[in-house]
Amino acid sequence: MTFSGLLVFAIAYAVAVATPGPGVAAVLARALARGFSGMPAFILGFVMGDLALFTIAAAGLAVLAQSYAPLFLAVKYAGALYLLYLAWRLWNSAPEAETIAADVPSESGFSLFMTSLTLTLGNPKPIIFFVALLPTIVDLNTLSLLGFAEIAVVIAVIISLTLWTYAFAAARARKLFSSSKALRRINRGTGLVLAGTAILIATR
Repeated sequence: MTFSGLLVFAIAYAVAVATPGPGVAAVLARALARGFSGMPAFILGFVMGDLALFTIAAAGLAVLAQSYAPLFLAVKYAGALYLLYLAWRLWNSAPEAETIAADVPSESGFSLFMTSLTLTLGNPKPIIFFVALLPTIVDLNTLSLLGFAEIAVVIAVIISLTLWTYAFAAARARKLFSSSKALRRINRGTGLVLAGTAILIATR
């Protein structure tokens, strides 16, 4: 793949990833509620989700994906329900001031990975980009194996850096609060963000 073509894709993809959406909202909510705890596994799920969607588009499986639309729909609703469950837990949590810096994880790495993976596979934003917009940027009919690998690396690097930037900013903001009352407000606020994200995914 030519450098100019790869650059065009990188710019378009970076803009798409950086634009606030369900994925960004989930990362912000997670970082505000738990800091960096579990964040590597959480972000890895988003990376693998986007790589899976890119693979589907590059392999010419978009038509097949449309044929199995009910499966994607089920994944979408499952992800939305799990986000609602996390929102409920955050809303009803009873944080203590001395545990603010502890960042004890409440979910396993695998659970966090599957949460962000299903969120990505059920999120209309990346689906539209890879299935509808990607073919207008990259000629998938002539895409070589090397070109595929190059784009995959660009995807992994851009989405990782972007989401980690959001997570770092949210985690820094979280440390400005030192009282249990403030932390409860953060938990409930992020719970509302997760609930709103779940509703947005389920209704689009």
